[in-house]
Amino acid sequence: MSMIFPLEYKHVGYSRELDDRDDRRIYFLTKYLIVEHCDKSYSLYRAVHQGNDLLRDVTSLEELASGEEITRYHRELNIKDRRDLIETASLLCKEKINTVIFTGIDKHLTFVHKPDLSAILDIEIVDVVPPGPSWLASVVHRLEKSGIFGDLTVRFTEKLTDLRKFQGENTVFPCSSSGLEGKCLDCDVVEEDGALLVGCEISRSLFESRFPGLEYSFVNICPFTSDIFRPEKPFITRCCRSEKSGIVTINGIRGVVVHWGASEFDVAKAIWDLVADINERTKIKEELS
Repeated sequence: MSMIFPLEYKHVGYSRELDDRDDRRIYFLTKYLIVEHCDKSYSLYRAVHQGNDLLRDVTSLEELASGEEITRYHRELNIKDRRDLIETASLLCKEKINTVIFTGIDKHLTFVHKPDLSAILDIEIVDVVPPGPSWLASVVHRLEKSGIFGDLTVRFTEKLTDLRKFQGENTVFPCSSSGLEGKCLDCDVVEEDGALLVGCEISRSLFESRFPGLEYSFVNICPFTSDIFRPEKPFITRCCRSEKSGIVTINGIRGVVVHWGASEFDVAKAIWDLVADINERTKIKEELS
């Protein structure tokens, strides 16, 4: 049996130990029932019911776990943070334990049965530094702490290119705001052949417009045609050309691009759109297989 982790905690019911005298009806939204026994142990059931009222007759209770197979986590957590609960449950599920009951900050309950870390989607934050910290990474992590991605079951890692490795007397960078050592297109003049331009196609066009006829080398850092990066997992990155924003495929990998000056809202929406796109593609692939 694969992992069971209800999408909504409203589908999880709770009851004290049942006996034949108890009301056997159940709330209409309940799909799973946690029963606490007198000895403080637990049983977990999949519930099937019938009827049209708020309280409905139970037709069957399928036991999923009980006794030593279940533990209850001691701290209250944000039970809408699905990645955190799967990771926590995975650490606790050892030997006989296969189910962890969690209590939310609002006192509601949920559970993870047979946690599966592969259910977590890894998304890479692709950006450059300096300036540091990476603007895109700082925005994503700030949003992550707010809980806005809790329902997505995602984990973020950083893939940052440190442009300081290109610093040198003949290196030209796009913008002086980075604080990089070398010349910058927005404030310096290049008069001799042999410069190393580190930038994107816009930078190349600006260089050739400002300094026509000069011979130079070019390192492309544009995520679409980068000389230094190829995505290997789903990603979010940014580009200075707004028309390239949105869901993209680079190196056969799905990702999302936001504009260089995107807002926090833009970044959050982009990540939600990416996860929806990947989930839909996964669903279609599974249906066809």
